[in-house]
Amino acid sequence: MDRLVINGGKRLEGTVSVSGSKNAALPIAIAAAILADGASVIHNVPNLRDVETLCGVLETLGATAKYKNATLHIKPINRMAYEAPYDLVRKMRASVYVLGPLVARLGKAKVAFPGGCSIGPRPIDLHLKGLECLGARITVEGGYITAEADRLIGAKMNLKGRYGPSVGATANVMMAAALAEGATTIRNAAREPHIVDLANFLNALGAEIQGVGTPVLKIHGVKQLRGTEYTVIPDDIETGTFMVASAITNGDVFVQNALRDHLGAVSDKLLEAGVQLDWEENGVRVTTPRQLAAIDVNTEAFPGFPTDMQAQIIGLLSVTPGISTVTETIHTDRFMHVSELNRMGANIDIEGNRAIIRGVDKLSGAPVMASDLRAGAVLVLAGMVAKGETVVARVYHIDRGYESIETKLANVGADIVRL
Repeated sequence: MDRLVINGGKRLEGTVSVSGSKNAALPIAIAAAILADGASVIHNVPNLRDVETLCGVLETLGATAKYKNATLHIKPINRMAYEAPYDLVRKMRASVYVLGPLVARLGKAKVAFPGGCSIGPRPIDLHLKGLECLGARITVEGGYITAEADRLIGAKMNLKGRYGPSVGATANVMMAAALAEGATTIRNAAREPHIVDLANFLNALGAEIQGVGTPVLKIHGVKQLRGTEYTVIPDDIETGTFMVASAITNGDVFVQNALRDHLGAVSDKLLEAGVQLDWEENGVRVTTPRQLAAIDVNTEAFPGFPTDMQAQIIGLLSVTPGISTVTETIHTDRFMHVSELNRMGANIDIEGNRAIIRGVDKLSGAPVMASDLRAGAVLVLAGMVAKGETVVARVYHIDRGYESIETKLANVGADIVRL
């Protein structure tokens, strides 16, 4: 099994390029494969394990998905296949996104309960509620969700959950509603950059979605969607991770393809901590001209601070003087990386859904284990600033969301290799 070996203490300098957004590419590929009547070409798709898994899911459903040089060529389903089996779906939570498009296109969908990262409970009740509002009949049995409908009908619904708008439910319902009869209104719709990108892609296919990027989406169902050519946005979480990588190593890194509008809350907190950000048309230069200062962070739905950057900011604050707090309001159990950081010498306590971080002078290299995608990322960041050697196991978690992370970091000065 692969592992990353990092010798810390190297200052990062140079330019690192951000790949396409995983969270946008996956539902876009699903929409292209299931909803459209013609072939689509999708550019800037990252070379990730999740993309490989998704191609397997789509081909099981009868589509053709070929990936080469960051471009995904998709021919939509050409036979009646409505079941997404457990052995594929268990590997990736985004597989549940096929539920809405399948029932919209074929009138029936059978999808295993999804897998993915172990970061606490992430129920899909709002996915099912939204599809039921459109007229789907939902049954759950034997670990599978079955949705059936003679015809989906537009409806009004609210997709706000206990911790804010549901990103997954917004994507699922929006795709289904694109082919539903009549108009659908989604209130408290998610506004994350990848949801906006999915909506823009659906409109490129011929959908009629209004209010993109706002909390209220209005979708006028159409009878048919066509294939198209489209370029996926850069990955905002990979961007934020590289920004923190420069800050934690006291580096001077230009993060190419960074989009300022997608990173407002992350940028604000880095600036508050003392990081300098110099934005240009095609990216941002990240430096630390002065000693960093403790800050308090609350994760929130977009445009708030993203939960997917929580681990990385904790890593930075673990070597920042003073006492910082990070409160997790989205996935309240998402702190499994803390015990591994403490093994490296960090001083972090967990009280409920809050991490209390007392900055230390240094971290020490150690063998550590990634428990999920972003936990793996912060262990890499910690390893780059730690004294001595850090070995990160379970790298397959990292490979789900970061394309060739060791190569990109090595190109800007990190001493990191994959074994």
